[in-house]
Amino acid sequence: MSLRNAVLATLLEGEASGYDLSKSFDAGVANFWMATPQQLYRELDRMAAEGLIQARVVQQERRPNKRLFSLTDAGRRALYEFTAAPPRPGAMREELMVQVQAVDAGDVQAVMNAIRERMTWAESKIARFERIRARFLDGRTEEEHLATADRIGPYLTLMRGLAFERENLRWCRETLAILDRRAESRVRAE
Repeated sequence: MSLRNAVLATLLEGEASGYDLSKSFDAGVANFWMATPQQLYRELDRMAAEGLIQARVVQQERRPNKRLFSLTDAGRRALYEFTAAPPRPGAMREELMVQVQAVDAGDVQAVMNAIRERMTWAESKIARFERIRARFLDGRTEEEHLATADRIGPYLTLMRGLAFERENLRWCRETLAILDRRAESRVRAE
């Protein structure tokens, strides 16, 4: 998948500035696609040049003018074509996993600290995703939301992000417990 498709999907929510899109990525899309603001702005310029999105300038007093982006018909067609094609299998590239793989020959305490940091990160993301979920539901049950919402894709990807971070948290706890038991048994053996 490319950043382009993630931007097109995000613009289904409606017109947005680059700043808005960046914040939207942090809040929603980040559970499955990461991009720096610089990458995002470069991609927006390319997409506008290719006619997938259009930009309009909004004059502002006391602030720089801002560009608001929206999908064009070509952008909607590109998004349709993207959804029609089979996705490539995902691949995990995670530095922490390499550290855990090498823990037997490495600094066990440093790896455990990295796992604890990952736990904190996962807990923070879970809390943020739960706040977003509450906004989506707005007092309704999940069933009511899914039956009446104009768009359910953002909610479904949010739920995947929640499940992913909950699993990360579970794995971190389990891994720390295993590493603790192993360290204790080695101390006793000495």
